[in-house]
Amino acid sequence: MSGGHFLITGAAGFIGSHFVDDLLGPGSPPDLEVTVLDALTYAGDPAHLAPHSGDPRLRFVRGDITDAPLIRSLMKPGGVVVNFAAESHVDRSIADSGAFVRTNVTGVHVLLDAALAAGAGCFLQVSTDEVYGSIDQGAWTEESPLSPNSPYAATKASADLLALSYARTHGLDVRITRCSNNYGPRQHPEKLIPLFVTTLLAGGTVPLYGDGGNVRDWLHVSDHCRGIRLVLDRGHAGEVYNIGGGTGLTNRELTGMLLDACGANWTAVRTVEDRKGHDRRYCVDDGKLRRLGYRPLVPLAEGLAETVGWYAAAPAHR
Repeated sequence: MSGGHFLITGAAGFIGSHFVDDLLGPGSPPDLEVTVLDALTYAGDPAHLAPHSGDPRLRFVRGDITDAPLIRSLMKPGGVVVNFAAESHVDRSIADSGAFVRTNVTGVHVLLDAALAAGAGCFLQVSTDEVYGSIDQGAWTEESPLSPNSPYAATKASADLLALSYARTHGLDVRITRCSNNYGPRQHPEKLIPLFVTTLLAGGTVPLYGDGGNVRDWLHVSDHCRGIRLVLDRGHAGEVYNIGGGTGLTNRELTGMLLDACGANWTAVRTVEDRKGHDRRYCVDDGKLRRLGYRPLVPLAEGLAETVGWYAAAPAHR
């Protein structure tokens, strides 16, 4: 990837900060300009960007993607926008969906308007496989209908449709990625893997929804970032790309792996009432991205060991 200006929103969060690591890593162009924007809500931490604090190519701005004047001031003609900023916890969206509509829909609208007005070169919307709903067997392709079941997923699907409308109506170079469940270091402990890891390391008990038979495909954050870079480098305007991890497990199977990794046993697991509208199974067909050269590189067992080690060494996250 050549130099130029990148506006990375939600860049102090879990996936966004890893993408900044990837973007500014060894061999990156010296003429790269990276503006990172984050509202620093509970899920954002400026410490995630600390490894790059001395890099003159990086500029940090604290702000909200719904702040239209601010967003307009950060856009540059021909620049690349990668939007990670989102409210993303399903349970929170069930309890109160207002913040999800504001950030995930209104915020994306503000970003799209500003990108169009500035003549941005590319707008990449980071989405989720949850927009497809639940699938009993087989896998979703990018042409599968959107059928979200949670307020969170509904707001992400709305943002996807809005972004694609800007591609078709205005000719804006919009690209959308839909990833499976992410995991890795720095993830906020409200999500399943870091919640279980931090709780088990502290000697507590962890909650398993329902019968534990819900199936998810797990994707290491570094593989996700690699997929996004590939879409930016080789993808096409107006296209959607699924990014999968290639490892589908029931929540019960994953729990067993986490118990082993944390030196615990099934006495540390308590069964709780299932989540409202809990999707039974997710599975994406990422053949479209694989034809561009993608494949996940981090085996789940290796990625989980790395993740457990990171949380064990970071007591502030326990």
